[in-house]
Amino acid sequence: MNAADVNLYLVGFMGTGKSTVGRAVAQRLGFQVVDSDHEIERLTGRTIAELFANEGEPAFRARELAFVTGGHPAERTLVACGGGLVVQPGALALLQARGVVICLHAAIETILERTSRHRHRPLLNVEDPAARIRALYAEREAIYKRAGTVILTDARPLPEIVAHVIRTWRREAEDFVRRPSGAP
Repeated sequence: MNAADVNLYLVGFMGTGKSTVGRAVAQRLGFQVVDSDHEIERLTGRTIAELFANEGEPAFRARELAFVTGGHPAERTLVACGGGLVVQPGALALLQARGVVICLHAAIETILERTSRHRHRPLLNVEDPAARIRALYAEREAIYKRAGTVILTDARPLPEIVAHVIRTWRREAEDFVRRPSGAP
């Protein structure tokens, strides 16, 4: 595989910019962009909220893992991953075996502000969404920090974030193609 073909996986907490940054990066690289949540919605014909309500979070997480293992092209694809995907046992290793993983990060205050604009997030359909965000963030922060290079998205213009992601991907894609097959 050529380094220019290595998939890029954007991970991180909800509201860190995975979808927005992902679209811009994919356009610059000439990659196909796939949002794992949107793809699961398309394949099931149901929203994430409906899947959570009707099947529960564990069933949704199983769909995410199935998507990672074979629901998208193996080359020249940028995948904006759902916020909880890498929290699942084994999911991070699966992503790292398929391409470069970059974690987008934002401060809690930024996440609160960004997610308050959207009511489609089933994990936030609770009495106190801010408390839920803080609790989830605390649970997941260590996993995100070891997922891959962490890139901050707070108070930075989109073109600057996109350029940083592309520089990081290019460097890490070279390392990816040099490592033994299947090694994370």
